[in-house]
Amino acid sequence: MSRTAQGARARARIEVTAAIKEEARRQLADEGAAKLSLRAVARELGMVSSALYRYFPSRDDLLTALIIDAYDSLGERAETAHAAVVAGAGAGTGADAAEPAAPAGPVERWVAVCEAVRGWALAHPHEYALIYGSPVPGYHAPESTVPAAARVGLLLIGIVRDAHQGPGLAELPLPAELRAEAERIAADLAPDLPPAAAAALVAAWAELYGLVGFELFGQFHRVVEDREPFFRHAVTRLALGVGLRPPQDDPH
Repeated sequence: MSRTAQGARARARIEVTAAIKEEARRQLADEGAAKLSLRAVARELGMVSSALYRYFPSRDDLLTALIIDAYDSLGERAETAHAAVVAGAGAGTGADAAEPAAPAGPVERWVAVCEAVRGWALAHPHEYALIYGSPVPGYHAPESTVPAAARVGLLLIGIVRDAHQGPGLAELPLPAELRAEAERIAADLAPDLPPAAAAALVAAWAELYGLVGFELFGQFHRVVEDREPFFRHAVTRLALGVGLRPPQDDPH
């Protein structure tokens, strides 16, 4: 087979795969992940089921692809927001931008990542529900989803790590009954961080997605109306809860 023919087949496969995923996302929005059906996807695309199985052998394979795409999309949004706030802080000030600006502080970086998570979730509610909503009955996410799922968490860990290695972290309380578990968490996730900070990071990670989920799934209805400043205030408190210091408290 010529390279031209091989290239055409590869492009066609990419296009069909994208069309399958797009239709599956539409069905997620209409029916929910539990009712996702390869036969229904094939029917809407005008394909026979046997043809679709050549792209995704099972519903679980298609779900896994959608989950990885969602995590990667979320991770990219968070990483882009983080890079922008870091670059913006270092771009300089003044008419000719000759005066160097202070680097973005850890709290500013943390808040930028959290706000990016919220923004992505509000723009992609059904994909957010797929990865952070109720588990899909009968589906067990494979290990292949882990690298994409870890992107936001690793970004937050990196912010805390930079603070620990730079201006330092505020001292956090650690109850005696939690020390062994905190040490285990630190060994697994961030061996270079104090156990108290590692445990606080896990709690903050859960609280971040709890805040987003409450807003997205309606639990804040008639409770929190001005949600953007409320969210910013809440995630700033999470930043302080993991030991990040506000600028005025930087000992250096």
